[in-house]
Amino acid sequence: MIEGVKRTGTNEWEVPVGYIPGMRVPGRFFLSESLGSMLEPGAIQQLANVATMPGILKNSLGMPDIHWGYGFPIGGVAAFSLDEGVISPGGVGFDINCGVRLLTTPLGRKDVAGQGSLIDELFRAVPTGVGAKSSSLKGSAKSLEGMMIKGARWAVENGFGVSRDLARCEEGGCMKEADSSTVSTKAKQRGIPQGGTLGSGNHFLEIQIVSEIYDTSAAKAFGLSEGQVCCMIHCGSRGLGHQVCTDHLKVLEAAMRKYHITLPDRQLACAPLTSPEGKAYFGAMAASANYAWANRQMITHTAREIFSRRFGIAYEEMPLVYDVAHNVAKFEIHTVDGKQTEVCVHRKGATRAFGPGAPDLPSDLAAIGQPVIIPGSMGTSSYVLRGTDVAMERTFGSTCHGAGRVMSRSQAKKRLSGKEVAADLARQGIIVRAPHENAIADEAPDVYKPSDEVVGVVHDVGISRLVARLTPIGVIKG
Repeated sequence: MIEGVKRTGTNEWEVPVGYIPGMRVPGRFFLSESLGSMLEPGAIQQLANVATMPGILKNSLGMPDIHWGYGFPIGGVAAFSLDEGVISPGGVGFDINCGVRLLTTPLGRKDVAGQGSLIDELFRAVPTGVGAKSSSLKGSAKSLEGMMIKGARWAVENGFGVSRDLARCEEGGCMKEADSSTVSTKAKQRGIPQGGTLGSGNHFLEIQIVSEIYDTSAAKAFGLSEGQVCCMIHCGSRGLGHQVCTDHLKVLEAAMRKYHITLPDRQLACAPLTSPEGKAYFGAMAASANYAWANRQMITHTAREIFSRRFGIAYEEMPLVYDVAHNVAKFEIHTVDGKQTEVCVHRKGATRAFGPGAPDLPSDLAAIGQPVIIPGSMGTSSYVLRGTDVAMERTFGSTCHGAGRVMSRSQAKKRLSGKEVAADLARQGIIVRAPHENAIADEAPDVYKPSDEVVGVVHDVGISRLVARLTPIGVIKG
């Protein structure tokens, strides 16, 4: 492990105050010995940097998928007090509300055997890749405004889903703090044509089989059963969210000088939560998050229509298990110094994992806890877990969000052939479709940490608990 880092328990480590000058709280991260060999020193440096930020509470936190990012490490979590704390785009990311949702079906493996044409039809129907434009929505400023203000509700009201979907989205698929007036004209122009598109990078639409159940009561509550065919969708706010981050970073860099905030990394550009600049970024970020929920809702509608047409199943027979955000900052109530306190939680490549009884959960899930959806890496398993009381106590209700990269995209392109990766996956019974071969090489299983080890850490620590494992049979990559 990295010099100066202390072990505090099984799979638990501390970056002590004093690791770098100016730390206000310790850093704390969760990682197994085997995953420790993949840990980048730069990610721990970033974790320590976050601990220097004004108003940070308890700990700067890192999940087992931690790796180097912009500002915060990816897999980073931090909560800030409302009176002294700050808001930082580096703690949210460029792909605002990159997130994942899971749909179930009444189908079994035998029903989709030899259904390569299903993957092809989904690939044709869901626009994929850099600059992909909507095929299901005539872009307009009015539609964009609805997506930014109402989120998934706008999509449902416009025929892209059913009302039950909203109850199964984090925040009901809409952050009420959205302020479209703080979204630039350029960001809006980028967002108008991209509703209902998958995008590029690690985004995907995947057909999966529930291959193992760990918690039968939770699986039943979530609607999961062994051998069941499911559909997982992973994407975010597209060009709109990226532009919002770019625009407000410039504003917040200037705000740091205005408010006399000094930090060890300019990528942590921030402003007080109560400042005009901080409020403006939060409003634009929330609008981008809502756009992302609407975007995933529209892709869900397309997938349901194709399954319904091909297999004769009703639209309602593909219910949404849950939709979680990975890159977002939100106001939440958590226990701080023994008191219930409203704080601003930044999750950068991390998933909310609220435990049983949390007020934001649907009534039928209150006794179980929030569904936590952890995607694999194209050829590896994805997992469904449930949130826990331990997460509420120790990580502001947070857990990991995926496997975590160990190889950059440029390295992957040099070392791996997309054609060979696709052929290897085909031999395993996994069909892959992508706009080009490089998109497959970029996201090959070898460029990520083993997803089973990552979820094993959060399960053992107790910040989320395993419910089911899902294996891919068909993947559409951005």
